[in-house]
Amino acid sequence: MHAVYLTGHGGFEKLDYRTDVPVPSPRSGEVLIKVAAAGVNNTDINTRIGWYSKTITSSTSDGGDGFDTEVESGGWDGALSFPRIQGADVTGTIVSVGVDVDTARVGDRVVCRSMQNLYSDRPTLPSTMGSEFDGGFAQYCVVRSDQATAVTTDLSDVELGSLPCAYSTAEGLLQRIRLTASETVLITGASGGVGSAGVQLAKLRGATVIAVASAAKADQLIELGADRVVARGTDLVEELGSESVDCVADVVAGDQFPSLLEVLRRQGRYGTSGAIAGPIVELDVRTLYLKDLDLVGSTHQPDAVWDALVGYIETGALRPLVTATFPLHEIVEAQRMFLSKEFVGKIVLIPPL
Repeated sequence: MHAVYLTGHGGFEKLDYRTDVPVPSPRSGEVLIKVAAAGVNNTDINTRIGWYSKTITSSTSDGGDGFDTEVESGGWDGALSFPRIQGADVTGTIVSVGVDVDTARVGDRVVCRSMQNLYSDRPTLPSTMGSEFDGGFAQYCVVRSDQATAVTTDLSDVELGSLPCAYSTAEGLLQRIRLTASETVLITGASGGVGSAGVQLAKLRGATVIAVASAAKADQLIELGADRVVARGTDLVEELGSESVDCVADVVAGDQFPSLLEVLRRQGRYGTSGAIAGPIVELDVRTLYLKDLDLVGSTHQPDAVWDALVGYIETGALRPLVTATFPLHEIVEAQRMFLSKEFVGKIVLIPPL
């Protein structure tokens, strides 16, 4: 089959497009999926460049050619096995099943969980498609049957393939900060995959949404549901005022982190699922405890997150914004566009038929 091997941590040269990769065989409890579409996500870049290593303290954009990091620490859960087929987003059709899987599943149109629950003894341990096991940057992939959900939707394959990683991350983050309809949420990195998903999902909850993004993207974010867009780089305290929002959903971190806590109301909630501007931040602990703030991280996704996302898909509540598609063999061009950050929404790769 055609697939893209990640051969190690580094630059684009570590992405090896191959046409001679064996089609995987589903084992007991697994299904084989013919991949129709697979979105591009920050985690693909972060894994390739080795950004998850704790030795790296800079932003993801600083690692275009890869960071000088130890192989043992460059993945979500430590070491990765190379070569690895990346791709945390998978939608497609089940074409065969392993032992103990009902053959009636053949033909199901499915969308797969990006963050899969595979360890009953360690239920919060992340096991991510394209990181801990092979993902969707290929014509076929294998997943456990209970992690591939059959859906009925009028969304196209491209639209459906843009959803799993970014939208489940955003849904998990909003659940973690317990956002309600009566509240105001500030969403950073709002033009990206997770940020734009967060705008839509927060608006579905009835919340007031303030998005942080470049001024050129404001109109698109308003169309997605943002009530207000604040230009990236703006002094948030000066623009919004101290104690002006109930919640912050952050994927950026970096130098702006202190201002995110300043604009939170007392007993406000801050949640993060990313740090594209840099993972090392300045925290005045007095702000944290004197304002009775909650600070939470969001990676593990309980079943309620995936169930909610599937519900949004099947009821037609979500229509993701896909900015561009690329054939799988143009993965480098797709990642270059992704890293430019000059768009709103998602980029999707399409394997050959």
